[in-house]
Amino acid sequence: MFTERDYAAQRLLIERAREKAQLWRLCLGLLVVAMTSYLLTATALPILGGLFPGQWLWDLPTGATPTAMFVLLGSFLFITLGVALALRLLHQRQLVEVLGPLPLASWQFLRVSGALLLLGLALLAVFVLFPVDLSGGRGEPLVQNMPIRLWLVLLLPALAAVLIQISAEEILFRGYVQQTLAARFRSPLVWLILPSALFAIGHYVPADAGDNAALIALWAGLFGVLMADLTARAGSLGPACAVHFFNNILAMLIFGSPTNLSGLALYLLPYELSDTVAVRQMLWLDGAIILLGWLAARLAIRR
Repeated sequence: MFTERDYAAQRLLIERAREKAQLWRLCLGLLVVAMTSYLLTATALPILGGLFPGQWLWDLPTGATPTAMFVLLGSFLFITLGVALALRLLHQRQLVEVLGPLPLASWQFLRVSGALLLLGLALLAVFVLFPVDLSGGRGEPLVQNMPIRLWLVLLLPALAAVLIQISAEEILFRGYVQQTLAARFRSPLVWLILPSALFAIGHYVPADAGDNAALIALWAGLFGVLMADLTARAGSLGPACAVHFFNNILAMLIFGSPTNLSGLALYLLPYELSDTVAVRQMLWLDGAIILLGWLAARLAIRR
């Protein structure tokens, strides 16, 4: 079992949250986040569509082109704005408070990012020496999605867009929801599991994943638990943001799915999310990489 000592650093995050941590405030706050995101998105898309008409509007639901992906990832900024509004109206807190002390969060983000970069290079060396079949046992090669020169040109803005997306999710789930619940309940089972369950529900996409949808959502929930654990141990969102950033760079900018969020990927995996055989084989590799990333982050923030 986890002890209070394991999560002593979380006290830095929840001290101010204790003042207004009633569950009704959290539920109403989540409604504020949802409505703010919906209304801003519904306002922004027609404006962008009028100023910049094109195919990207039709590609937006699947993120099949670079423009669609930039708009889709950028729209996560509205979730962050919704959290800021909910915190201000219902909890009398500032958005910056959920990040943890900024010097600490920044230092931990950079330190964990460095550890993950080393991990990535080590994994690349292992895969070069011992090639891994990324086609889920089919023996099919990866499909190049765009020319390497174009990918490199788009890389920096793509990294910024992914950072907007992952920071919004971390601010919402490991920031707002987790910290409010931790201020209300002492048991880690509450504030580790409930935000992660909400995170999993957000990743339940049966239209794209078919029979794999529940399993992919479960994987997302387990990822959420690891990020919640990391945040509570670190006392800031920095490490969880770094691991989430590393994970989504792999999933969105390097190895994309041919049917979902592929517009900025260098390569496409030779199977769809609904492929029950390939996906269920590759999820174990994905889970191992996530676990290694979590362990690397734990080591990086040890004092």
